[in-house]
Amino acid sequence: MGITLIPYIMEEFKHIIYQQNGPIAVIMLNRPEVMNALSPDLISELLAAMTAISTAETVKVAIVTGAGRAWSAGVDLKALNEGIKEGKFDADEMLKHGNTLMHLIQTMPKPIIAAVNGFCYTGALELMMSFDIIVAAEEAMFGDTHAKWGMIPKWGMSQRLSQLVGPLKARELSFTAEPISGKEAARIGLVNMAVPLEELDSKVGELAKKIIGNSAQTIGAMKHLYYEGEQNSLKEGLQIEQDFDMAITDRAEFIKNFAKNK
Repeated sequence: MGITLIPYIMEEFKHIIYQQNGPIAVIMLNRPEVMNALSPDLISELLAAMTAISTAETVKVAIVTGAGRAWSAGVDLKALNEGIKEGKFDADEMLKHGNTLMHLIQTMPKPIIAAVNGFCYTGALELMMSFDIIVAAEEAMFGDTHAKWGMIPKWGMSQRLSQLVGPLKARELSFTAEPISGKEAARIGLVNMAVPLEELDSKVGELAKKIIGNSAQTIGAMKHLYYEGEQNSLKEGLQIEQDFDMAITDRAEFIKNFAKNK
């Protein structure tokens, strides 16, 4: 990630790897044998990790990437169906945990960066769109295959995709189920930028370092205001901004450092 990472075990995870170096946390989806498909257990572990990160005073930014050649191929229907048959969980539980995870990512005060290293399809694309910043490898592939498999989206595809790329492009991607490259994803605004795969880690590391150099409290406040603006009309969002107040207690240190560097 362009930074030195040291293992820091938050708890025993089987399907994700968690590492931390100071204020930067990195989560790797770690089911490369199935292209990091989103099983109920992986979603539960990712939710647990994000919940801990959301309140961890030592973490200012988190990065999520994937092991192997995929960020995630989407929901693991095989694992889901097997779990339902065995009575371990039901489809509603998977749906609930996924939506809870995405709501947490959008509302927690910490910036969350997706480093999309490879394939990112359907349910994984829905998950990715809840992140604050998305950097993709040019070689990565994105696609919404709900229509190909006769499935109706339940994790926000029909709403978030059109917000990012516009209604016409969103319909094209969903109706054709055709994948696009990281380069094309950047061109249409689905991701912030696309870089060669070999440069992905360093670029994301640079972004993380820039973020932690700023006021974490201000960033948390601005993230909240951006989220509220996205959920409301412009008029309502402007009023929310006017009414919002928060004590920024880390500002004095930043002003002090600014004065030193003048």
